[in-house]
This record gives sequence, C-alpha cells and structure tokens, in this order.
Amino acid sequence: MPTRSISVAAASDLKFAFEELLAEFRRNHPEIEVVTTFGSSGNFYTQLSSKAPFDMFFSADLDYPRTLIDQGDAVKETLFEYAIGHIGIWVRNDSPLDIDQGIDVLKDPSIVKIAIANPRFAPYGRAAEAALKHFEIYDAVQDRLVLGDNIAQTAQFIETGAADIGIIAASLASASPLKDQGRFRSLPTDSYPALRQGGVIMTWARDRSACDSLRTFVISEPGKTILRKYGFDSPENQ
Repeated sequence: MPTRSISVAAASDLKFAFEELLAEFRRNHPEIEVVTTFGSSGNFYTQLSSKAPFDMFFSADLDYPRTLIDQGDAVKETLFEYAIGHIGIWVRNDSPLDIDQGIDVLKDPSIVKIAIANPRFAPYGRAAEAALKHFEIYDAVQDRLVLGDNIAQTAQFIETGAADIGIIAASLASASPLKDQGRFRSLPTDSYPALRQGGVIMTWARDRSACDSLRTFVISEPGKTILRKYGFDSPENQ
C-alpha cells in the first residue's frame, strides 16, 4: 500500500497520457501515490502563485514554471522539459465538414461555433490563436470562437455539439474516446509557436524525493515512449 503521497497540477492535454504514465510509475514505485488535478496551465499558475498545495506542476509551456521559479515559488534546479505538444482541427464523425481542407474549413459558412482554449490561460489557446492569425483567417472567424477554460473543455465543447469544430491538442485527439468519435487533422508546426512543455517542483513540496522520482521517470526513455504514443514529441527531437 502507498505510504507516501504527492499532489500534481497538470495541464489538461496530459489527461490520457498521464493515466498510462502513472500506471507504469506505480509498478516501479508502489509506495508512492500520485494525486493529479487537470486544468489550464494559466489557472494553475495563478493558484500556485498563491501557494496552492500542489507539490509539482506540469505545464503546457515553459514560461509559467520559469516565472514560478523567478517568484521563489518553485525550485530552480528541478525545472524540466518533458514534451512538445501539437494542435490540429477536430470534428465529430457525424460532421459533414471536410477537414482535409485544413484550416480553410473554418471559413465554411455553415459553422456557427469554433472552439479553442482561452488564450488568456491556456498555451494551447495561444497556439490556436497564432495559427488562425498565421493563415490570416482570425478576423473572419473571431466572432464565432467559443473559448474553453482549458484544452480538455475545448474538446468537450465539440464532442457534445456545443461547437461545430475546433482546434485541440493532438494528445487528446489520439486517445479514446475522441479518437473513436471524431476526425483530426494536424496543423503545420510552423503556423504556431512550439508548445515546449515543462514542469517544476514547488518549494513547499512535502516529499521532495517522491517528486524527484516522478520527474525522473517522466523524462526517462520509458516515459518519453508513452508520451510519444499520445502525440507528443520529445524535446531533444526539435
């Protein structure tokens, strides 16, 4: 039975990959329980700036962890880069929209709502906004955008029909249930800033050695192999 416990705040694009990561981690460290909360990186940054009781933070970017270090809230030498994320267009299987058109499909006049994550809080939202501006269609679609608090909620908007189409994380689209319920087309990586994702251990972590063990596993080759299964690239490959 676990005798040690750590609390992790993780970006919602990690939801499915983290389930497999933690299952493998527990096989090697059965004494460590990891309690994970998923949400937007920006919201977690705000909470952690107010000393929220998380031991570790897995962000969808590197800026939030670095800022927490600068503020004295996270341990500098624990900063790590664990993955590079990607975005693309996703629709339900029953949608008549042709996503083989790429981002031009968003110009379709039948589309009422386009879901993206809120750029104020979510790195994936900033990437989506950047892609729309890169292809010079942001002004044309701006009034139809609906914003999810995080990338998982964004995907849920499309999945439930609250939005017709959207831009979501490849890591969510590659896993069930979205993989089975919809169609996904990646956007060119040069159309948005690289989603370099990083983590950090907080200065108030209750069990630093347990956090170090999780950090070490995630950036190990077995950890990277699992992340690649869910659409992430390894940092050293970019």
